[in-house]
Amino acid sequence: MIEIETSRLLLKGIDISTFHTLFRNHTDQELMVFFGVEGDGFDFYKEIHEKGGATFRISQFFFVIQRKEDGRAIGECGFHTWNTFHKKAELYYKLHQDAFKNKGYMGEALKEIIEFGFLKLDLHRIQALIDPNNLPSFKLLKKNGFELEGRLKEDYCVNGIFEDSDSYCLLRPNWELRNVRQK
Repeated sequence: MIEIETSRLLLKGIDISTFHTLFRNHTDQELMVFFGVEGDGFDFYKEIHEKGGATFRISQFFFVIQRKEDGRAIGECGFHTWNTFHKKAELYYKLHQDAFKNKGYMGEALKEIIEFGFLKLDLHRIQALIDPNNLPSFKLLKKNGFELEGRLKEDYCVNGIFEDSDSYCLLRPNWELRNVRQK
């Protein structure tokens, strides 16, 4: 299992093969602790396992975010709809509880995840889709160099209501240029 360490976090990388191995070798209770979720949150992971989690060219790679101070899993961050042929993926991230928000955890993790995506997964393009009213996500993406590409009308369904998404993108050459300037 790939691990990335930051000042306050351990990021435990999980590709689809590792994901299935975890489900084959651990109890549901052990997995709930590892992922830091219960109920519907765990059902989400279980459904990915049961439905395969990957197709011919599309897969996923994500990291469980753990606090170093207590080993508690507090969220996840990674790539879904990872298209290995076209070298692109959609970034996603979430913290499991509001108590973990506004502490800089996701910013700390995201910097490393983006670097991993470009250097280890050989991505050329990382896309992120967010709710146009999600100011914390907007700030997080802008801080990491993402640029607004446009709005996707009625892009996703929440409780039977179709809502818009703002599409943001970070290309590898732009990321590399940012890193050179910041050093």
